[in-house]
Amino acid sequence: MSYLKPGGKYTSMVSGGRKKIHTTWEDGCEMVEEYDLGSDALMLRKFRQKPKLGGEGRWEVEIGEETMQRKSDIIAESSANPTLTCVDTRTAFQWRIRNLTYPADVYQITADVDKKQVVVRTSNKKYFKRIDLRDLQRSGLKCDPSSVEWNYANRTLVINYIKPREILQVEEEARKERLKLKGDKDGDVDCKQQ
Repeated sequence: MSYLKPGGKYTSMVSGGRKKIHTTWEDGCEMVEEYDLGSDALMLRKFRQKPKLGGEGRWEVEIGEETMQRKSDIIAESSANPTLTCVDTRTAFQWRIRNLTYPADVYQITADVDKKQVVVRTSNKKYFKRIDLRDLQRSGLKCDPSSVEWNYANRTLVINYIKPREILQVEEEARKERLKLKGDKDGDVDCKQQ
């Protein structure tokens, strides 16, 4: 079902206007993907590896934002800090870095071809971030520096990496498989394990 890692058993359900697909592999790795029912846009993708010492591992959010509940009002992360969010669009991998207050001419966005990463830095040396191109790393495709586009407005830096044709083809096949899954309205569950 998943083009990210072949094989696996999946369960799908519809809840809250989203189709949720939970995939498990024999090595203990798990993935949860949530797609909008109307647009079929990927809203959330998260992975969890089985820890070596047993128990359940922590979820690592790869795409989207998981709603987090505050555990305490005493100590909290500042809302003024820059935050990075990954968004998956049909044609590009997109990252949004919010709360960046520097002017647009300060930003330098490049692609590190060897590490398959997008590098964000400022000429005033106040911000630096390496963003993994995980789908390229998994698929073994080469990184193309000309595929990087960016825009800055309203204290938000938006970076796009145009998806290679090979990724688009694989995603289209996965989309067709997803449409075969049962579930068009809230409460529908497809528990068939493949």
